[in-house]
Amino acid sequence: MTTVQTNHGHVREPQALLLHGFPFNAAMWREQIDFLDARGVPVLAPDLRGLGENRFDGEVATMDDMARDVAALLDEFAVDRAIICGLSMGCYVAFEFVRLFPSRVDALILCGPRAQGPDAAERRSREEQARRALVEGMDFALESISTKLLAEQTLTQKPDVVKRVREMVLSTDPRGAAAAQRGMAVRRDYADDLLHIEVPTLIIAGREDGVRTPEDGEFVRRRIRGAKQVVIEYAGHLMNMEQPEVFNRVLADFIRTIKHEVSQARP
Repeated sequence: MTTVQTNHGHVREPQALLLHGFPFNAAMWREQIDFLDARGVPVLAPDLRGLGENRFDGEVATMDDMARDVAALLDEFAVDRAIICGLSMGCYVAFEFVRLFPSRVDALILCGPRAQGPDAAERRSREEQARRALVEGMDFALESISTKLLAEQTLTQKPDVVKRVREMVLSTDPRGAAAAQRGMAVRRDYADDLLHIEVPTLIIAGREDGVRTPEDGEFVRRRIRGAKQVVIEYAGHLMNMEQPEVFNRVLADFIRTIKHEVSQARP
C-alpha cells in the first residue's frame, strides 16, 4: 500500500515524503497524513520494500534499494523535490536518498536517527532476528514494545496506541522483516555523509526512546550545519504515534519556516 494525499492546486507548496520505521508500514503516519493534508501540504507515504503491502521475496532489502524505490515513486507522481521525513529505519533511507539524489531534497526531518554504521555485534543481532522472524514469525518482536519502543506513559495510558503498534508488528511479512534486517546490517556508516548535507534539517527525539537516544540525535545535529533538534517528552521511539499533537506542531513549525524559501525557489 502506498498512502497518497495530493494537492495539485498548490503547485508551489512543498511536498512531504514520510518514510516509516521497522517493522512497521505507512499506517504509522496516519495522524501526520491527515494533519498535513488538512493544511494543504501534499503527502506521499509509501510502504518500504518488503513491509506493509510492498511484498518482496529477496533475501536482502538494502537502504540503497529503498532509496531508489522512493525516487521511482516520486517520478511516478511527477514530484521533483520533497521534504524527506524518516523515522528510525526511515532515517537510513533518508540518508541514502540525500546522498544519491541531493537535488531532490528540500529539507530533512530525522526522527530517532542514528548515523553510525553497524558494528559486528549489531550485525550478528540483526542476522539472529532475521532468522527468528523466518522461523518463528513476528510474535517474538512484540517484547521490544514494552522494553524499548514505547514510553511508560504510552504503555499505561494509551492502550489504543499499544494495540496499533502490536497489530502492525504482527501483520508484517516475516520475509520482508528478515530482508530489511539484513539490509540494515549492511548499511553504510553515514557519519561523514552528514558533513555534506546542505538542506534545512530538523531532528526529533523521544525523551524515553530505548532504541535511539536523544544523544544519537545530538550526534547527527552537530554534524549537519544549521540542524536543530527537538526532544519530545513522554515519548519513546514512536514519538509521532505516542505524542501526535506535539509531534505535528513541531512538524508544522518546521515546514512553516522553510515554506516561503521553497516556494520562492520554484518557478
